Amino acid sequence: MASKTISSIAKELNLSRARVYQIIDMLDDNEKPSKDSNDRYVIDDSVVNAIRKYYANSNTKAKQEKTSPIDDKVLDIMRRQLDEKDRQIEKLTQLLNQQQQLNLSTNRQNEKLLNTSTNNTPSQSDDTDVLKPTENSKREETKTLKKGLFGWLRR
Repeated sequence: MASKTISSIAKELNLSRARVYQIIDMLDDNEKPSKDSNDRYVIDDSVVNAIRKYYANSNTKAKQEKTSPIDDKVLDIMRRQLDEKDRQIEKLTQLLNQQQQLNLSTNRQNEKLLNTSTNNTPSQSDDTDVLKPTENSKREETKTLKKGLFGWLRR
């Protein structure tokens, strides 16, 4: 019966000596090694096998805990948050489109004012009337009737 040392077991399992001592403390009483007259563990093959078995089981449990699937409740919360973010992005996109339409309308109005102030007479064929909706604004108005921050401008 060959006796092994804590150091040799630690090297074999690629563990620290402290971890080997911890595992020995965790073993069942019938698996724990006995001590000699110098208060050192007498480790035979059955104890080495028990240490290996305990170490393998603890590693398997740790891996399972690390790779456990995400809870369904957490997934539902994340899905709801993602849906909310999608709605917020859509609303911001609409507001951006409305802002672009307002800027275009303001630019047209400024051009018209510049033309009238330089000519003192408005041109007869001026298609940049602010009150006339553009093709894009007609299309958007049918999609979102009077919604949004600048919806009152289109009435």
